Amino acid sequence: MNGSYDSHPSTACCVVLEYLPGGTLKKFLIRNRRKKLAFKVVIQLALDLSRGLSYLHSKKIVHRDVKTENMLLDAHRTLKIADFGVARVEAQNPRDMTGETGTLGYMAPEVLDGKPYNRKCDVYSFGICLWEIYCCDMPYPDLSFAEVSSQVVRQNLRPEIPRCCPNSLASIMRKCWDANPDKRPEMDEVVRLLEATDTSKGGGMIPKINPLAVSVLLQFVDHDFF
Repeated sequence: MNGSYDSHPSTACCVVLEYLPGGTLKKFLIRNRRKKLAFKVVIQLALDLSRGLSYLHSKKIVHRDVKTENMLLDAHRTLKIADFGVARVEAQNPRDMTGETGTLGYMAPEVLDGKPYNRKCDVYSFGICLWEIYCCDMPYPDLSFAEVSSQVVRQNLRPEIPRCCPNSLASIMRKCWDANPDKRPEMDEVVRLLEATDTSKGGGMIPKINPLAVSVLLQFVDHDFF
C-alpha cells in the first residue's frame, strides 16, 4: 500500500464501522413529530430493534442503555443498535450488575432503585422506545429527571398510550414496561408478537389537528365551498 496508509505504525489497531447516513432514530422521530409514522414503518423499526436485542440477549449481552439516541438508521431506514459503552455480559448473579446504569426516562425501575437486575432492564427500555416510535414524541417532557426517577419507581409512572394505538401494540408496551421484571417478556417473544401484528389496516398515530384549521374547514363546509 502507499500514501497515507504507510504513515500508520504497524501496531495500530483500527475499528472499521458501517457508515449509517440516516442518523439517529431520535432525530428521525423528531423530524416526523408532526405528521407521525405509518404503522408499517413503526412495526418495521420496532422489529429491527427487537431482533437486535434478542440476538444480544441470546449471547448473554445486556446493552443497558437502550434509547432512540443509540439507534442508527442506514440509507434504507434499517435500524442498527449502537453505543455499547456500558454494555456487559450478563452476570449469573443479578446482584453483581452495577446499579443506576443507563439514561433517565428509559431506565427500568429496579435499575433506578439500585436493586439487582438482568437483561429484562433492556426489555423495559424497549417498551419506552416502542412508545416513542409510535408517538414520535418524548416521554415525560414536562417532568424533571428527579420527578421521573421518583414517579417511575414509586408511582408506576409510564408514558400515556394514545387511544388510537392498536390494542396489540399497546399490549406489547405494557408487557415490556411492567414493574415486575419477571413478568416482562423475553425479546424473542416480543419479536414473535410484532411479527404477528397486522399492519394492513393501518393503525398509526393520528397527528394532532390544529383547532384553528378545523374551524376554518368547518366554515368552508357551512358555506358549501366543497
